[in-house]
Amino acid sequence: MVRVKSVAYSRTMTSDSKVDGRRARGDLTRRTVARKAAEIATTHGLDSISVGSLAAATGLSKSGILTVFGTREAIQVAAVAEARAIYLEAVVAPAWGHEPGRPRLRALLDCWVAYLRAAVFPGGCFIVASTAEYGRREGDVADAVRALKREWLDLLESELREAGVADPAGDAFRIDAYLCAANVHRELFGSEEQLDRARDLALDLIG
Repeated sequence: MVRVKSVAYSRTMTSDSKVDGRRARGDLTRRTVARKAAEIATTHGLDSISVGSLAAATGLSKSGILTVFGTREAIQVAAVAEARAIYLEAVVAPAWGHEPGRPRLRALLDCWVAYLRAAVFPGGCFIVASTAEYGRREGDVADAVRALKREWLDLLESELREAGVADPAGDAFRIDAYLCAANVHRELFGSEEQLDRARDLALDLIG
């Protein structure tokens, strides 16, 4: 997440090629299912995802979904990857044009609040929802969730270090804690007031 790269999917299709046509259909299925799975994960958890529920939600066939993914676990891992791509687009990329350190941190916080207010995911922040669900668990899905959280913390710490704060790791923890608390409060009570409070508290740390 520290190095922003394009997260656009390749959509190349050659009209006279059956192989490319199948690949394009497979890519479309993968994108559609991964996005829907990521959305479901924020309201019902990654563990709630099933091939049947995804087929019903997307209009795709169960066999078509399994042909592309093979297993339910592969769908869950793809959901994490899709959520990461969306997070990059919504939160990180818009802030990346700012100078490293305090200017970029302020922009990241503004983008994070905007990402929540835009209801990009129906259940709030994917990172908050998935890390609460997958703490102390093992396996490919847990590893993907853990890596995403670690990447976000590393990004905050890197920018705090650029800002010259005394305790980059500690302040990254504090900022993340404020944002997580604001997300939980928003989802529980339906109020967005705490989003601004979390941003303001984080800005106090940045100086």
